[in-house]
Amino acid sequence: MAEPDSDAAPWWRGAVIYQIYPRSFLDSNGDGIGDLAGITSKLDYVASLGVDAIWLSPFFASPMKDFGYDVSDYRAVDPIFGTLEEFDRLVTRAHELDLRVIIDQVYAHTSDAHAWFQESRSDRLNDKSDWYVWADPTPDGTPPNNWLAVFYGPCWTWDGRRGQYYLHNFLPSQPNLNVHNPAVQKALFDTARFWLRRGVDGFRLDAINFAMHDRSLADNPPVMVTNAVFNRPFDFQHHLHNQSQPELVPFIEKLAKVMREFGPDRFTVAEVGGEQALAEMKLYTEGQVRLNTSYSFDFLYVAQLSPKLVLNALSKWPGGKDEGWPSWAFSNHDAPRVVTRWGGPQAGASCAKMLLTLLMCLRGNVFLYQGEELGLAQADIPFERLRDPEAIANWPATLGRDGARTPMPWENKLPYAGFSDAEPWLPIPSGHIAAAVSEQDGEADSVLAIARELIALRRSSPLLRAGSFQPLDLPPPLLGFDRGGETGVLRCLFNLTDKIQDCALLASGKLLFAIGPVDLDKKSLGGLTACILEMPQE
Repeated sequence: MAEPDSDAAPWWRGAVIYQIYPRSFLDSNGDGIGDLAGITSKLDYVASLGVDAIWLSPFFASPMKDFGYDVSDYRAVDPIFGTLEEFDRLVTRAHELDLRVIIDQVYAHTSDAHAWFQESRSDRLNDKSDWYVWADPTPDGTPPNNWLAVFYGPCWTWDGRRGQYYLHNFLPSQPNLNVHNPAVQKALFDTARFWLRRGVDGFRLDAINFAMHDRSLADNPPVMVTNAVFNRPFDFQHHLHNQSQPELVPFIEKLAKVMREFGPDRFTVAEVGGEQALAEMKLYTEGQVRLNTSYSFDFLYVAQLSPKLVLNALSKWPGGKDEGWPSWAFSNHDAPRVVTRWGGPQAGASCAKMLLTLLMCLRGNVFLYQGEELGLAQADIPFERLRDPEAIANWPATLGRDGARTPMPWENKLPYAGFSDAEPWLPIPSGHIAAAVSEQDGEADSVLAIARELIALRRSSPLLRAGSFQPLDLPPPLLGFDRGGETGVLRCLFNLTDKIQDCALLASGKLLFAIGPVDLDKKSLGGLTACILEMPQE
């Protein structure tokens, strides 16, 4: 078993990072949209959680066709979020509160409104003509290959000015950069330096495995599964050629070198999804000259929690020589909230507390999505209020992302739960208002109080933060594992159902933390119960 890191371990190893979705955190100017000044005003609350850092989803200049992931200027704050000066004030205040600041960097694509793309599409001879991925049509005028985009149909859109198709792996308004081009790489590295000089502590690299394509433009092979039912054309292919190319590794190493220019504490986390995700995550984080960690999708879209799911996911990161470091999330701005997804529509505080305990006990970094510390359920957004282009295009096969993006509920007695003086961009469910921060703050047994207690326990425990992971042999629905190292062993036990379960492994150990009824004498765990035991030294 791998041992915990020493006191000299980097700050991010085992850290808890709180994700803020700026549109939905707090509106400071009454337009119904959250902004940077609103975030700054609530950083004391974030610091009170005990987290190590915040991750800000995109706040850059954008037409907002994909809500900020279509960037039109990498170095500008979109006016709906504020100004660069307000961003600087946010970073300053965060650092005063001992919070690191992580921001998104979207290097695979830009908006079609970006000046780079406007120049690139103007003709085939301009200075940026090769900054995006352009291709001639086939002899019959159709796209150059069969590649399919994540959101809609083909990866290719015709541009009459160039008389060529351009590549986009997401919306047609998100043309792919040609990251093979050294000039594009330099521009992206200069963008990274721009934000690092402003005091940013690290980057989440959005959809980084989409940043390079197979330059031969070979067709993707079909997924040959009998009787398979796919919701999107994208799912009919193995995406071997429009993403995940080997040339990404030297690009990543160059980016990591840029990060080291600003000191050893700068942090990088790669977002890597898809059927090759595990191999790519390990590749991109291997050794000391690549990225620090990778953000796992193992839990984000799975419909049901099981012991097998957790143990299989953690077993992929045993802690071998030169192995990277994993990062885990149960919820985020793209996935349905975990309390509803795993607990069902009637899931309550007990389920939320048990899931928070499980998340905080995992080996790796923890990403906590805003509102997860309140136990917020997935919101049900009617079709006429949807804003997410994926949801609108695929309704009702996929409900999209809006249900996880509704505004934070701050004050249950204020209009719009204290988020804004105006009607918010998305509605706030009544159940969220009842779970507002004002209702939970100061309540000893609230989900919020338990979240703070768990984060403090993890932060103070080298075993939980960086200890080894050893699965325990328990019959489902029980889940158990040990977090161990030179200083001892912590045993983490969970009952994933609402029925009492016998658990012989409660026979020894000192109860350090518990959610729900734990009977050490009868060796039983109540429904939706979690506990952490301090095991005797052998």
